Amino acid sequence: MIKNFAEVEGKLAAGAGARKVVLAGEADGHSMAALEEARAKWGIEFLAGDLSAAEAVSLIKEGRGDVLMKGGIATGDLLKAVVNRENGIGLGGLMSHIAAFECPNYHKLLFITDGGMVPNPDLEQKAQILTNALRFMRSLGYNNPKVAALAAAESVNPKMPETAEAAELMRRAAAGEFGACTLEGPISFDLAISPESAALKGYESQISGKTDLMLTPNIAAGNILGKTLIYLANSTMAGCILGAKVPIILTSRGATTQEKLLSLALALTAKN
Repeated sequence: MIKNFAEVEGKLAAGAGARKVVLAGEADGHSMAALEEARAKWGIEFLAGDLSAAEAVSLIKEGRGDVLMKGGIATGDLLKAVVNRENGIGLGGLMSHIAAFECPNYHKLLFITDGGMVPNPDLEQKAQILTNALRFMRSLGYNNPKVAALAAAESVNPKMPETAEAAELMRRAAAGEFGACTLEGPISFDLAISPESAALKGYESQISGKTDLMLTPNIAAGNILGKTLIYLANSTMAGCILGAKVPIILTSRGATTQEKLLSLALALTAKN
């Protein structure tokens, strides 16, 4: 269990994790500042210099980079090169976003998926998003991630399809489809985070207050939850795209140098 980003950075400082980053597009200020700081702190190497999307992806495919990072380039152009059937680095499945949050009022990192890639995932897409996230978290050392399949209520409601999908994912997880993990759903945010709330509602849970990963019903819920944690709860965020040969750092235009640096740390620490 990783409690905070300092522990993630500590792993890199101790020599764990990958070391090579390829920057696609123009070497913009925040990206270069993050890369330079990462080099000074952890001794990483990086390739940058107005590389086109195709050139950057080709370098990754040749094994010259462990992480792909978006610089001054359109997101669509980069992803188009990533998923190119002949020269890309896609794995053939669904690509999804995962974010990690260090929250002042929570005792460890909280991961959220998918608030940045798949707009309205159906059941099978949610299963793939979950698979991507669990694979990534295990590469960070989580042997049995505790997962909350979020909804607005704890019972299945035919008017709320996400509740039935969460219940089905829970059934599949219990049958071992996703490997070692403990998944509960449908479960509301308060019950996933607060044992006190669970006790008051009479909800018996193995993950309440211990949740590692929140699977959101759609991109809107994930995006709103993530931005709420940042802007109202003073949380710190890092994130990357999963489902390709390497993690892809695809931060928003408003991302700070710190967010890019922590995203680098998270992606490099993972054993892809």
